[in-house]
Amino acid sequence: MKLAIVRQFGHPRGAVGSIAGWVMAHRGSNVERNRWVVSLLDVQPGQRILEVGFGPGVAIAETARRVGSTGHVYGIDRSEVMLRHASRRNAAAVRSGRITLAQASVEALPSGFEGPFDAVYAVNSMGFWTSPAERLTELGRLLAPGGRIAIATQPRGADGTRDPVLAACERMEMLEQVGLTGIRSDTLPLDPPVVCVIGVKQTAAGSGG
Repeated sequence: MKLAIVRQFGHPRGAVGSIAGWVMAHRGSNVERNRWVVSLLDVQPGQRILEVGFGPGVAIAETARRVGSTGHVYGIDRSEVMLRHASRRNAAAVRSGRITLAQASVEALPSGFEGPFDAVYAVNSMGFWTSPAERLTELGRLLAPGGRIAIATQPRGADGTRDPVLAACERMEMLEQVGLTGIRSDTLPLDPPVVCVIGVKQTAAGSGG
């Protein structure tokens, strides 16, 4: 059963996927990781934020708290099971229209998710994207001037021994190639470490935000 649950983390389905979602939502390191990534983005009241691969909706909840009643949080996830989990966890904000969640992939964003966004982030989901550089370019077009993209990775399973410095360099290079500036890397010292790389879209004046 444990192996079956682990296999569900990439795209949870059915009853076992629901168990995987519960694990993701309640594991202390997962909660800490998601809240940490949102804090790095310096989310402010009134902003419009998109999460790609929201899982059980832990980071969505933290983001909604930070944007307040004047902001809006959007999220996509490929899994119908995760959509149900995240919708229940954030039911009040969904009902009030402050959170919009959809079952969709980064390769085909749904109608209404055209931006502009003040920030876009993905936590442990970029490894499931097809053509990540192309996806990052598309997401960059949805950013408002000065908007940020954050890509966070905490290797698990067979990738758990990956060098976090190497992982950070790879992500930083990708953000630079899609035209973002002010790129930086932060590390959360969990086991294994979480690496988060953030880049900024140039402002109208041509400088980094």
